[in-house]
Amino acid sequence: MNTQARWLVDIHGFRLSETVIVSWLIIAGLAIASYLLTRNLKKVPESKVQVFLEYAVLKLYNLVETTMGKELVERIPNIVPYIGSLFLFFLCSNLVPLIGLRSPTVDLDTTLALSTITVILIYAVSIRFNGGACFKDMIEPTPILLPINLVGEIARPISLSFRPFGNIMGGTLIMMLFYKLMAFISELIPGVKIPFAQFLIPVPLHLYFDIFAGTIQAFIFIMLTMVFISNAVDISLLKKREAKKLAKSK
Repeated sequence: MNTQARWLVDIHGFRLSETVIVSWLIIAGLAIASYLLTRNLKKVPESKVQVFLEYAVLKLYNLVETTMGKELVERIPNIVPYIGSLFLFFLCSNLVPLIGLRSPTVDLDTTLALSTITVILIYAVSIRFNGGACFKDMIEPTPILLPINLVGEIARPISLSFRPFGNIMGGTLIMMLFYKLMAFISELIPGVKIPFAQFLIPVPLHLYFDIFAGTIQAFIFIMLTMVFISNAVDISLLKKREAKKLAKSK
């Protein structure tokens, strides 16, 4: 297992790293799976696949509405597909080491890019519903706190990106060291096989670091995304402003 990104394509200076290629493969796989699973949907479910898909989508909507609030979700209709797509990409990125591929989330560029998209979305939602007032929080309760508030805003994408990167990288390094230890033992004692070390130990480690930790990190990322977006909009104040506008128009 190698934690260093490799250049798999290098044509006259045009380079594509392993991280980019694996990310494209994941995106292509998700797109193909989405098409195949949804091409024959019926108004009344007739297959177990459609029943499962509708159940999963319903659970996703319930999760987003519970976290962000139903009223805010109704005002941002595309937020649920975004959260679902983000979770699936993140989850698949964390699970591909099980089939021998290098996880894109081991590369800080990947998690930083996803965090940047989320932060841009947060500001876009805040500006859309709060207007210029969203920047007023930077100088509250006193303008003296502006530098501290700016540091907090800068720290948000950094914390979002380093959390999954650090956890996935840590699991990858542990597995790499384990397999190197097994190789060292095999060289030290040639011809001797250790079934316990070769099977019973790696399986629980992969279950924890690849499946459990990978799923948890994907879930935490989308939860933080939803919390940050919901905190950027005060629904009660938004309703008051809309009520005032409606009263003035009448």
